[in-house]
Amino acid sequence: MDEIVEHYNKFCEDKRLERRHGQVEYLTSMRYIRRCLDELESRRKEKPRILDVGAGTGKYAVALSEEGYDVTAVEYVRYHLGILKQKKSAVRAYQGDARDLKRFADESFDLTLLFGPLYHLFTPEDKQRALLEAKRVTRAGGYILAAYLTNEYGVLTYGFKQGHILEAMKDGRLDESFHCRLQKEDLYDYVRLEDINALASGAGLRRVKILSADGPADYMRRELREMSEEVFDAFLEYHFSTCERPELLGAGAHILDILQKP
Repeated sequence: MDEIVEHYNKFCEDKRLERRHGQVEYLTSMRYIRRCLDELESRRKEKPRILDVGAGTGKYAVALSEEGYDVTAVEYVRYHLGILKQKKSAVRAYQGDARDLKRFADESFDLTLLFGPLYHLFTPEDKQRALLEAKRVTRAGGYILAAYLTNEYGVLTYGFKQGHILEAMKDGRLDESFHCRLQKEDLYDYVRLEDINALASGAGLRRVKILSADGPADYMRRELREMSEEVFDAFLEYHFSTCERPELLGAGAHILDILQKP
């Protein structure tokens, strides 16, 4: 985990989500978060409580707090936690690990976000622990939104675009089917749909929707930067209309799995 801390001490997550390719991911995720919150509020007749696990510098947590929600954030990297607290929002923010949320009682929240931890937890067991902890602290009927990095994005960017494909094939970081088998020193883990399905099933969670949070946006950074506002708005509408299509799930960088606790 020390490598993760060192990496994020040099990386600004807020700026990534403010660039156009990041905006696609952020706006899509917020669109589905709000749908879940609206459904919860309609069903329970009260404002849902939110837990943001792996909150980073608070991009989602602060925005949701400003919309009037009761938001608690957990972040592993103290540097990010400091930035979050400097924003002087109403978010209650704590340092912690997604695999151990013992600070919180069972069924304390209505909606739990896992945007980040599952990128960096390499073993299926650790990923499962994070999902099970999210399930424990979420009320029955509540939602867990889990984000993953897609396998093909890892192969195409780290492997082919950055020139590591042959060494990755030789040292076992890619198997014969080009399924990523990365190690902790690689910092990020990449998964396929069958991996995500196994984790959701193993945690005993019901899938509501699964979608591509950013579609082709990460592959089109230059093109998105050069678009007029009108064309970019059209791209967003295209993405919103196609992001749930099953044939596009693995075509982007991020998958968003929307799960419900029975």
